[in-house]
Amino acid sequence: MPTPHKNKTLATLLAFLLGGAGLHRFYLRGKNDTWGWLHVAAAAAVGLVMAAAPRADIYFKLLPLIVSVLIGFLEALVLGLMSDEKWDAAFNAGSGRRSEARWPLAIILVSTLMVGAGGLIAAIARLFDLLYTGGAYG
Repeated sequence: MPTPHKNKTLATLLAFLLGGAGLHRFYLRGKNDTWGWLHVAAAAAVGLVMAAAPRADIYFKLLPLIVSVLIGFLEALVLGLMSDEKWDAAFNAGSGRRSEARWPLAIILVSTLMVGAGGLIAAIARLFDLLYTGGAYG
């Protein structure tokens, strides 16, 4: 029985939009994917940090989720920029179909780069503000 065909554009879109929840990992590798469950665990970690340090800055409370989302953006770029041949060898070996990336993938990649780079710069700026000035600029 052939394995189901995995769509590279859909996987990249899932990583871009819902990468912080690890849904792209579950789409590609199933429910037994350890890294996918680590993305889910980031949300639980936010709850633990909020319970353990209720007076901490919200940035530190959300830091596990912020890191998970940024990793999701990176994974979207890695998946989307993978060649179709390498993609098929990794995820569609038994499907009997070949992947052909089209222009929507390029739009998703450009959007991922814009939002991901902006998010990374904002996270670094806020972290340095909190660590070096105690949050004096926000």
